[in-house]
Amino acid sequence: METIFSASVVYISTSIDYLFILLILFSQKKVQHQKAQVVWGHYLGTTLLVSVSLLAAYVLHFVPEEWMIGFLGFIPIYLGVQFAIKGEEETEEEEVVEKMNASPTSYLFWTVTLLTIASGGDNLGIYIPYFASLAVREIVIALLVFAVSIPLLCYVSNLLTKLPLVSETIEKYERIIVPIVFIGLGIYILIENHTLQTLFTLIQ
Repeated sequence: METIFSASVVYISTSIDYLFILLILFSQKKVQHQKAQVVWGHYLGTTLLVSVSLLAAYVLHFVPEEWMIGFLGFIPIYLGVQFAIKGEEETEEEEVVEKMNASPTSYLFWTVTLLTIASGGDNLGIYIPYFASLAVREIVIALLVFAVSIPLLCYVSNLLTKLPLVSETIEKYERIIVPIVFIGLGIYILIENHTLQTLFTLIQ
C-alpha cells in the first residue's frame, strides 16, 4: 500500500503540467474525433520518460553504498524550491497551441508524444531518484500504478474541458501543491535510503 500511495503521489505531482496540456489538446476542434491519438501519444511519451528513468535508476544501483543513492533526494527538493520561486513557464500553453496548429492532424499521435517528452524533462529529476529508492517488486507495483494513472489522467482532462472553473482552481493552487509534494518526496527518498541517518551518524 505504501508503494501504491507513493507512486500515485509521484505521478500526480509530476502530471499537473500534463493536465493543462491535455486540457488544451482536448479543447481543440481538430482533435475532437481523434482523442485516442492524444491518449496513446501521451502514453508513449510517458513510457519513454519512465524507461529512461528506470535505466538510470538501474545504473545507480551499482553505487557501492545504498545511502549514497539518497543524495538524489536533493533533486526533487531543488525542483520544488525552484517551482515555488519561479513557477511554471507562462508561455507553455501558448507553445502547445502553436505546435498543435502547425502540426497536421495525421501527425497528432507523434505531436502529442513529443509534447509529452518535451514538457516532461523535469520529471526525470523526480522519477530517477524515486525508482532508484525502490526494490524490484516495488518498481513493478509503481509501474502498474503509472499504467492505470495515464488513461485516468486523460479521462479527467477531457472531463475538465467541460468544467473550466475546476481547471482554473487547480492552476491557481498548483504553485503551492507541487513544491510541497516535491520537497516531501525528496525528504522521503533521503530517509528511505538512510542517507539522513548516516549523515547524522558521521557528524556525531
